[in-house]
Amino acid sequence: MHLWLKRTGDVSLREQLVTQVVLGILGGELGLGQRLPSTRGLARRFGIHPNTVSAAFRELERDGWVDFRHGSGVFVAGSRPSAPLSLEMAVDQLVGRLTSEARRIGASPALVRGRLLRWLALEPPSRWLVIEPDPELRSIVMHEMQTELALPVAGISPGECSAQADWQGSLPVTLPSKELAVRKLLPPGTELTVLRIHPIAPELQSYLQRYQPLPAGRLVGIASRWGEFQRLARTMLVAAGIDPECLLVRDATRPGWKRGLEATVGVVCDSVTGAALPASVFRMRFTLLDAAFLAQLRAMEPAVVSENESQEG
Repeated sequence: MHLWLKRTGDVSLREQLVTQVVLGILGGELGLGQRLPSTRGLARRFGIHPNTVSAAFRELERDGWVDFRHGSGVFVAGSRPSAPLSLEMAVDQLVGRLTSEARRIGASPALVRGRLLRWLALEPPSRWLVIEPDPELRSIVMHEMQTELALPVAGISPGECSAQADWQGSLPVTLPSKELAVRKLLPPGTELTVLRIHPIAPELQSYLQRYQPLPAGRLVGIASRWGEFQRLARTMLVAAGIDPECLLVRDATRPGWKRGLEATVGVVCDSVTGAALPASVFRMRFTLLDAAFLAQLRAMEPAVVSENESQEG
């Protein structure tokens, strides 16, 4: 069995010896009943005090991994400890098999350690992260994503990107108009998902067909916290033939914004504002994000979610 000791590490030499012997047994590199190097031989080989080796062997004997045979030396016990493996020991068993196989193919300890550290750094993401400067638009995007997706959805402005500490734990997304600017703010190699926008105009046209021509004295409402939604909805309604005088536009960020909306034939609104409208109001709710694209994002999640759950369990 190949042993190595690192004197500059935080783990004591005794613990390093104990761990490597246990890993050797669990990984099959040390067979049952196999003789271990002598205390003096190991002390001489690594330039350490014999008491350090003796203490490691005594701990291994106490835990049932090795047997002392008077006049013959120290041997791997004829059977493994009878107590069921703890979660830590089960992981040690996997690591033991890995290191044993790595040695078999000629991989150095430094290479194995480096690759393990690399994989441990690649933690699965735990949330979607919407990067959008407009807080109201960001809120709408987050709401629509959270309604359809399993992972939590958070949001930040582009100005907060530099303070984002854990990009490994996030799946950043942005709208098409912000893609180029946001990419410049992300660390090199960070994957950015560009959201696909739902074409509102055709759906709006189909909604309005039931109201055209609009009866005299009837109103169509527009309500949103996002100013751009208010502007776009008004423009499309006028283009569809609705008299501007028949439009009741409400900014949902202002007090009393619901006043008068119950008198309309319907209210054009975003998904967030629609949830806050009175029950008696007919909602012409329009989603910003494309449903088929959200389904694609949802299909990406199961592997990530199951891996997160297995780590938390």
